This record gives sequence, structure tokens and C-alpha cells, in this order.
Amino acid sequence: MNREVMTSLAWGLGIVVLALCATFARSRGYIDSAMVDRLVMGAVGLMVAWFGNQMPKRFVPSTRARQAQRVAGWSMALSGLVYAGFCGGAGQHRGHCVLLPVIAEQSACLACVTTAMR
Repeated sequence: MNREVMTSLAWGLGIVVLALCATFARSRGYIDSAMVDRLVMGAVGLMVAWFGNQMPKRFVPSTRARQAQRVAGWSMALSGLVYAGFCGGAGQHRGHCVLLPVIAEQSACLACVTTAMR
């Protein structure tokens, strides 16, 4: 299997295992439900940052596409770290207000990358 596919599967499996372990700890009374949400949302933010860090390292033949991919990678990595920080530290209610600007930023970067690859 491809290394990128294995990394993606590892991230997905890791988040599922984290969610199951956190749910088990919540059922035993060790943590509350807000902590479960913060853990899982923080892990998702770190996953976005990881994939954003990996984006510029992929080979693209066009110079403009490489530049766009580099910008999109930086944007994705930084927004993933911001999302993980807000969701992990601020909790669910304040963390969701960060989600909309992050999604808008990701959509803009995806449009830039798509335009540059034409």
C-alpha cells in the first residue's frame, strides 16, 4: 500500500481509538463529556495540521501549482493548529466559532490550488 494511504488510515484509526478510550473513561467517571469533545476535536485539528504540513512535500510538475500547493499547505497547517488550540483549550462552545473561518480559509485555498493547476 502507498505510504500516504497508510498514514491516512493510521490517523483515522488513531482518532477512532482515542474517541473509544475517551468514551470509556467518561463512562467510568474519570472525565466529563466536554473533555471527550475537546480531545477528539483537538486530534482532528492536529490531523489537519499534519496533512497541511505534508502538502508542500508532494511533487507537482508545474511551478505555479507548487507555489499554490505551498500556500495551501501553510494555510492548512496553521488553521489546523489554531483549530486544535481553540478546541482543546477553549472547549466546545468557543471552539465551534473558530470552525467557520477555518472552513472558509480552506475553501479559498482549495480554489487557489485548483486555479493554479489549470
